[in-house]
Amino acid sequence: MNATLQSITEAVLDDAARLAGVERSALTIVSSEAVTWSDGSLGCPQPGMGYTQALVPGYRVRLRAGRREFDYHASARGQWILCPPGRATDPVPRDAI
Repeated sequence: MNATLQSITEAVLDDAARLAGVERSALTIVSSEAVTWSDGSLGCPQPGMGYTQALVPGYRVRLRAGRREFDYHASARGQWILCPPGRATDPVPRDAI
């Protein structure tokens, strides 16, 4: 099943609201975009893990609740993760694809 930017955004809004202990309406969408990740880590590699070495289409959604920021990375298949501060890598620049 392929996800859309809208479906990923809806899912991560729910998750961030739960984590922050606020209503969804208290969240601000900082950015929400289709991207291409450089590998299967979706731009959030975990130390000691190996990942598929292929370009992965997906999404990046950044949210804010007060001073707290949430950086969600997703694949086009609908798998998403909350990337902890300091671990995120940027997607492949559009002009490099």
